[in-house]
Amino acid sequence: MTPVHFAFSSAFFLGLAGLAFHRTHLLSALLCLEGMMLSLFIALSLWTLQLDSTNFSASPMILLAFSACEASAGLALLVATARTHGTDHLQSLNLLQC
Repeated sequence: MTPVHFAFSSAFFLGLAGLAFHRTHLLSALLCLEGMMLSLFIALSLWTLQLDSTNFSASPMILLAFSACEASAGLALLVATARTHGTDHLQSLNLLQC
C-alpha cells in the first residue's frame, strides 16, 4: 500500500470512527460525514488519474454532486432541529415523538 493510499484510507476510517464514537452533536456527525465524502472524492480522483482512462472521469464529479446534496440536506435538518428543539444534541432527539 502506497503512502497516498494509506493516507486517504486512514482519513476515511478516522471519519468513520468519529461518526461511530463521538455522537454528541448533530453538527459533529455531519462534519464526520463530510470528511468521509471528501476523502472518497480525492481517492477516486487520484485513482482516475492513475488509470489514465476517460471512462471513470465523471465519477468524482458525480460523487461531489451527491456530497453537496447531502451537505445541504444535513444543514437543513440541523437548522430545523435547532429551531424545534433548541439544541443539536443527538441524545435530546426522540425518534418516536413528532
